[in-house]
Amino acid sequence: MAQRKAVIVGASSGIGFEVARLLLTQGWQLGVAARRQEPLLQLKALAPDRVEVMTIDITQPDAEQRLFDLIDRLGGMDLYFHASGIGKQNRTLEPNVELRTVETNALGFTRMIGAAYRYFATKYSQPTSQASRERAIIAAITSIAGTKGLGPAPAYSATKALQANYLEALEQQAHQRHLPIHFLDIRPGFVDTALLSGDFPYPMLMQPEVVARDIVESICKLRNVRIIDWRYRFLTFFWRLIPRCLWRNIKI
Repeated sequence: MAQRKAVIVGASSGIGFEVARLLLTQGWQLGVAARRQEPLLQLKALAPDRVEVMTIDITQPDAEQRLFDLIDRLGGMDLYFHASGIGKQNRTLEPNVELRTVETNALGFTRMIGAAYRYFATKYSQPTSQASRERAIIAAITSIAGTKGLGPAPAYSATKALQANYLEALEQQAHQRHLPIHFLDIRPGFVDTALLSGDFPYPMLMQPEVVARDIVESICKLRNVRIIDWRYRFLTFFWRLIPRCLWRNIKI
């Protein structure tokens, strides 16, 4: 995959930042984007000739055009990796928390994933050589929280379910349109990032560097759905088996 081109939205911290660093070590050219520019410039400093930077707020209407501008500056795109998102426990259902979560994880996600899909659809609808029709990749971080409705974080778990279903729907559409786009739904468990900052002691906490290595491996192996790690694969398997009448009585 050396010399391939990836755009990472949400590259300023946590998993997105670590995935960007790993892809650079593998020879990728990167377009990195986030609301904050300073961490993106740290990535550019690692490989100034292979990194393009763009500030993008996915909740804003101009985000799609800014993404296309970044792709143009990069000279194309083979992988779109969406690492942008927010989440917070909201046991008292504060409206500003719920609405901001939906704005970012639902509206912003749909805006950016849709833009990446339309870019690839346009690219592959034009006459191209066989060599240039390598499979494109759209990868996104969803969450195990989308497996069931989680009472402590209603908007977060609901929007993560939306994200997983949206990727699955686009995968079906792309297949029926004969578009060579591969989709990767990445579902981490609890990761030690700013997203989980606070006093709550999260169990089975993983380090972003470990999660990033798993993600890059999953991209290279063209996996479809990746739950990270084995403990969360075991946990979510049993979550799915719990009927609703019992689920509502489980304390989380």
